[in-house]
Amino acid sequence: MENTKTLIPTSTIDDIYAEVGQWHVNVGEEKIHPKRMSGRWRRLKNWTASVWLLFFFGPYLRWDERQAVLFDLPAQQFHLFGLTVLPQDLWILTLILLFFAILLAVVTALAGRVFCGFFCFQTVWTDLFVWIEERLEGPARQRQSLDRAHWSLAKLRIKVAKHLLWLLIGLLTGISFVAWFMDAGQLWRGLLQLTLPLEAWITVAAFTVGTYTLAGFMREQTCFWLCPYARIQGVMVDQNTVLPTYDASRGEPRGHRNKAAIGDRLGDCIDCNLCVAVCPTGIDIRDGQQQGCITCALCIDACDSVMEKIGRPKGLVRYDSLTGLQGIAQPAWFRRPRVWTYLAILLFSVSGIAWGLATLDAIELKVIHHRQPMYVLQSDGSIQNRYRLKILNKTNQQLEASISASGLTGLKVVGAAQDVVLAPLGITTQELFVRIPAKEIRMDMTHFTFSVSAGGELVASRSAVFVGPASEPAKGF
Repeated sequence: MENTKTLIPTSTIDDIYAEVGQWHVNVGEEKIHPKRMSGRWRRLKNWTASVWLLFFFGPYLRWDERQAVLFDLPAQQFHLFGLTVLPQDLWILTLILLFFAILLAVVTALAGRVFCGFFCFQTVWTDLFVWIEERLEGPARQRQSLDRAHWSLAKLRIKVAKHLLWLLIGLLTGISFVAWFMDAGQLWRGLLQLTLPLEAWITVAAFTVGTYTLAGFMREQTCFWLCPYARIQGVMVDQNTVLPTYDASRGEPRGHRNKAAIGDRLGDCIDCNLCVAVCPTGIDIRDGQQQGCITCALCIDACDSVMEKIGRPKGLVRYDSLTGLQGIAQPAWFRRPRVWTYLAILLFSVSGIAWGLATLDAIELKVIHHRQPMYVLQSDGSIQNRYRLKILNKTNQQLEASISASGLTGLKVVGAAQDVVLAPLGITTQELFVRIPAKEIRMDMTHFTFSVSAGGELVASRSAVFVGPASEPAKGF
């Protein structure tokens, strides 16, 4: 690589090295103090992290005089704005989880661990904790010096303030999590009056301690040793996946610049280690792809800032694929079979969710035929069967409904009230008798239909079997 380039002012290079300090010596320390610097990827990371504000404020949204989103496990009801999903419809929530899981796989196949770098709660909370640490203890080098310093009143004051803020964020995290499963107003009243259920106290305490420990102390070790996604992401990426990469053909041989070395045949990398200094997991992107890389692209911001200062083109560290680095034309995403497989599963889940929501009835009907006796011969010559109807009202309102039956000549419903009041979000049981003239029975089992209507509109129906004396019922009925 020919490197007869414009001479770089020695003062500029000295400033860059001074900014990073002896970071290359301290990279192996047990505790990593990432350097925070501005850039387009840092700004993007801040914006994507703000999505988690919904986690804290979402439970306080109201809808029709109740919490807009509430997963009420004791009542087995899941409220999503105007929609209430009961256990009978949990398959819809299963498809929603499948959609997000496969969406994660699609994004990983195309652009690596974007979720880890920009959306993961561990990454976001850790970044917030480090930001608080920086506000109280200063930049990275000052934080390192403070950790090594002997204990004093000033150090104790700073450390106590930091840990109290960390615990406060952990506490708010635990309260916010519980608020998705318990009415937020009732939760805060229980907290202030110390009347919360034991399960709620345990959950709040677990999230407080977990957040404080994982984001405050373990930090990048969580990504290395606890996160399963860090382990399986290797099978989700391939040589066409776009990731933060170091262009070794342009950057090597790397080396420190000084008056004696400015004219040497060196690559663009000046070995300032700023890309390592800003990395939240402390890896060196120049060593290639590693398990610790969460694709946050902060190393790109760092390297671009250095290239701009020394008058070199940006992109020494950039988002690119392995094939791109080798100068091979990268195939379009729609030419990759893996992506099509993921998209097919996404389409299936979206279609299932749409169909389920479109066909979600306000009332669900279940019919149970009494077997003892299977039928009764009446004095007027008609045949009578007994049924138990279970009517599930999925709405938040009490409904006045009427029950009818159709599908057989001479069919008559007797013996019980056909007008019932359906309790909101509950099951109403009704016993009914159905009679049919014996002369109308042609088979031992004949199908007909029960219907439930409310407000003059048909809202639920279910096929039932009428058993007669033509022959014995089928075995196992």
